[in-house]
Amino acid sequence: MTKSKTCPICRKPRSEEFAPFCSARCRDRDLASWFNEGYAIPGPPANPEDAVRDED
Repeated sequence: MTKSKTCPICRKPRSEEFAPFCSARCRDRDLASWFNEGYAIPGPPANPEDAVRDED
């Protein structure tokens, strides 16, 4: 039996239109999590001094 892929937010079946999500709502919830720093990509801690130098 093949397992259908599900939405990573609500676990309902995916929609081709909003893949990998099931709806615009779930897609927007995921985007909001990125904006609110709910997700993070692993890596070494950022050095605040580097950010200041880049702004100059």
